[in-house]
Amino acid sequence: MAGTIIADTLEHSTAGSVTTDYVVNGSAKAWTNYNQSGNTVNGSFGISSVTDATGSTFTITYATAFDATGNMCPTSTGANSSTAASSQYCNSAVQSTTITHHTGYNAGNSQATTAFNYISIHGDLA
Repeated sequence: MAGTIIADTLEHSTAGSVTTDYVVNGSAKAWTNYNQSGNTVNGSFGISSVTDATGSTFTITYATAFDATGNMCPTSTGANSSTAASSQYCNSAVQSTTITHHTGYNAGNSQATTAFNYISIHGDLA
């Protein structure tokens, strides 16, 4: 049986309440924790695939397309150590409503494969 729930506020018995606007507009619509060195997805939500495009760039394909108006914001970071600070980072570039390319860089600002990549995408779904 399918149905619709209509609510303006969600309330938890001990944690307080939040408006549904926050849930719809303020939550990540997709995220992934990706190890490019091992080519493994450690966890994800709203992602249909992660593929290695080139040595330092990988492509994330969303399970649901984002709105064609471009109201989306991918945010990412990358590192080669899970326990220590790293000067590596990951740059996100929106390619379409269904994919984003992410490229890792090292401390010298040269493209590099990053082992630990954390990406979240906020925005309006189609």
